[in-house]
Amino acid sequence: MPDTATHDAAVTPAPRHDPAREGSAAFTSPAHRRRYWIVLVCLLLVGLAFCLGILAWDNPLPFGTRGFWRIAESRATSVVVIAIVAVSQAMATVAFQTAANNRIITPSIMGFESLYVLIQTSAVYFLGAVGVTAIQGLPQYAVQVGLMVLFALGLYGWLLSGKYGNVQIMLLIGIVLGGGLGSVSTFMQRLLTPSDFDVLSARLFGSVSNADASYFPLAVPLCALATVALYLHSRKLNILSLGRDVSTNLGLKHRRELMTTLFWISILMAVSTSLIGPMTFLGFLVAILAYQFSETYDHRYVFPMAALIGFAVLSGAYFLLKNVFYAEGAVSIIIELVGGTVFLVVILRRGRL
Repeated sequence: MPDTATHDAAVTPAPRHDPAREGSAAFTSPAHRRRYWIVLVCLLLVGLAFCLGILAWDNPLPFGTRGFWRIAESRATSVVVIAIVAVSQAMATVAFQTAANNRIITPSIMGFESLYVLIQTSAVYFLGAVGVTAIQGLPQYAVQVGLMVLFALGLYGWLLSGKYGNVQIMLLIGIVLGGGLGSVSTFMQRLLTPSDFDVLSARLFGSVSNADASYFPLAVPLCALATVALYLHSRKLNILSLGRDVSTNLGLKHRRELMTTLFWISILMAVSTSLIGPMTFLGFLVAILAYQFSETYDHRYVFPMAALIGFAVLSGAYFLLKNVFYAEGAVSIIIELVGGTVFLVVILRRGRL
């Protein structure tokens, strides 16, 4: 009489290889995981190299002396600003694209930065050239961040989770509101004297030199808090990226998670924009490269990749333009040019928003 266990083992088919189940993991293979960590470490080393270059390059005093460290300490402000902006733009853009379920849009092109321009222009229009000084300082910075957070929550919260919550209407209304705020700013700028307009122009371009170390007691904790909060929500963001219907069926409270995500996004964008000014396409460029380099949809791995890419790109541009081309103020212009070009290329390749 044949052995029953042997007979069952013989007739029971072996488990089949399921590519779909394997593909549901963050990485499809050990080689894929290894490649991710190699790229991440390389980006970290590149960012540290540029960071050291900013601190030590062309320092006239001997290395290790008190004067050397004093100069390096003064330059460290720029490094901290670059880190805050890079992390804020990267985290906010990746999370916003997930919340909107669209890889093209960014928080910057929805009229968010038009409010910054309006605040700066209004200060100079009503107070003259001293208006720029009047809105500088930690309390004024806190007010600007608060206004931008309220503006973003009211705009994105209503457009993305309200009755008409879809990407197309969000884009249209966001662009219209941004254009309206921009028109008001342009009208006031036309009425300024040439000297006042010259003072204002320096504030309307994103520049590391616009930041002040006195803002750090507020900017650093807010950036760190929002970054940690979004990273801890990575698994929920993975589900949120599947869309409203699927995420709801999987047990996620879609509206609550969406509003929470938008809240942290608005804080990051407000901190970054109020700190240095508009950087419209930096986040988009960083997010596109992060998905290309990480080759995964898992936010636990996309977020660190995006942050390191943002720091490497921004610190590298700042170092090269300041020390090689002596055009420190052109950092935002170059980044916007490259980011805008990538934005157009992506749209033309996809043929849609």
